[in-house]
Amino acid sequence: MSGPVLSEVSAVVAAEREADLVAAYRALLTHPLPDGLVRTELLAGEDGHWRIQSLWRDHASLDAVRAAPGGAPAPRLFRDVGAKPSLAVFEVAVQVTAQVGPV
Repeated sequence: MSGPVLSEVSAVVAAEREADLVAAYRALLTHPLPDGLVRTELLAGEDGHWRIQSLWRDHASLDAVRAAPGGAPAPRLFRDVGAKPSLAVFEVAVQVTAQVGPV
């Protein structure tokens, strides 16, 4: 299957480091986005569970970021706040985007 892939990096973050994670993610977004990155978001769950989901144009785009010096930024953000990241990659089998009116 060739096409979009979704990467999901997740970790449990200590409550006292959550603000650091959010600030680091926001700072990361002030830099140019890598080629092939379609969408990314930082998600907060219950009990310190956090994840960064990123939609990539294709697997090659994700591979290029992971191969860059220093590696992919999402796992590094979690490690920098003392969390142990876990990575999962999913091929997008079916995708639909809702049409939303003006906000």
